[in-house]
Amino acid sequence: MFISVLELFKIGIGPSSSHTLGPMIAAYDFFNRIKDQDFIEIEASIKEAFIRCTLKGSLAFTGKGHSTDHAVALGLHGYLPATLTDEHVSGLIERIWKSDHIRIDKNLTILFKPNEHIIFDQEETFPEHPNGMVFDLIDRNKKILFSETYFSIGGGFISTLAEINQLQAPLKMQPFASCKYPFDSANAMLQMAKDSSISISQMKLVNELEHRTETALLLGLDEIWQAMQTCIKRGLETKGILPGGLGLSRRAKHLYDDLNNNPKTANVNDWLSAYAMAVNEENAAGNMVVTAPTNGAAGVIPAVIYYLVNHEDGTIEQVRDFLLTASAIGALIKHRSSISGAEVGCQGEVGSAAAMAAAGLCSVRGGTPQQIENAAEIALEHHLGMTCDPVNGLVQVPCIERNAFGAVKAYTAASLALRGNGSHFISLDNCIKAMKQTGLEMSHKYKETSLGGLAVSITEC
Repeated sequence: MFISVLELFKIGIGPSSSHTLGPMIAAYDFFNRIKDQDFIEIEASIKEAFIRCTLKGSLAFTGKGHSTDHAVALGLHGYLPATLTDEHVSGLIERIWKSDHIRIDKNLTILFKPNEHIIFDQEETFPEHPNGMVFDLIDRNKKILFSETYFSIGGGFISTLAEINQLQAPLKMQPFASCKYPFDSANAMLQMAKDSSISISQMKLVNELEHRTETALLLGLDEIWQAMQTCIKRGLETKGILPGGLGLSRRAKHLYDDLNNNPKTANVNDWLSAYAMAVNEENAAGNMVVTAPTNGAAGVIPAVIYYLVNHEDGTIEQVRDFLLTASAIGALIKHRSSISGAEVGCQGEVGSAAAMAAAGLCSVRGGTPQQIENAAEIALEHHLGMTCDPVNGLVQVPCIERNAFGAVKAYTAASLALRGNGSHFISLDNCIKAMKQTGLEMSHKYKETSLGGLAVSITEC
């Protein structure tokens, strides 16, 4: 199996990879599929046609809080996440909401009114995946001219209805033949590392170079790290109230200022918390973040790397090693279980991010493959059963603080693993298996629907 580090880490916008990035990419794909269709024979009908998007399952229940409707509208107007990093997104959304059509080309526009044509269907959920959406092009006689069903499967990845039953996990993968080290389990990874006498990051590097040049890979890794740093710095410099209606104040800047003013009382947990919360406050505000491996868990990995670089003199070579190692672990989790909160709860988001961060940190500190696998297992094990129950469907409570704790757990897991010899009772493969089974048995109320847990525990006064 092969999932590129540059696919697992993607630059985009908040607040959710599965509820914002995925739907935007799906809408953009549908927009381009319409452009590619030959509608000459039904030109009269197409001129009075409209586009409808029906959101299902978790997308319907928490789509408003996650800005899924905004994402769909942006994608249908030809925008992708990477093109919005320097845009004033709220102003763009305001203009789109005032519009009533989409321009397909210079001669053709199609009716699209976001408030009317984006449907939040909370009655039906597709059996294939809880994050489903249907895009229809409908003529003036209510006849469907073109339709496509998509699933947002976590981390900004999407698949169509035709694809999803042919995928594993489900996700798109390159075949085994495309990699020199095609490990699809942690046990296979450890065996290949032993047989080849090279590290996990080196195996991952070799696999990556089968698909792109070294120059392109290093440039991509450095761009990811630069985006992570930019996100942290913006979060540490910004104060105010987060959007969405909870009236939640940003806290990262205040915490960071307090740490700098009282450095003798600051410890590693304090710094990690400030950095992680800075990222997820940016995510909650709908600003630029890096999926790592999701938006809801975007703060864990950047926080640990930022601490490594700024407090422990980490180098750019170590950052690259960290990202490669982390992506190897993330790919295993995505392949063998899920990184989608709507599928397995927050154990699949913050839990996966913590496992990835623990492995990356253990690697750059000189850990053996066995210690790295142990670090990942420790971090994931202590997130098992974690629910995804965002209050008001917003990626704020408990998500922002949860990233801080995920970073702290990752740091602790790496430290514990490095103090051992790599031998441990539960393997990473078995831990991932337990996470998947726990997710399958978890009620849908605790999987990004805001129907249970903290989401319904608010006392009205």
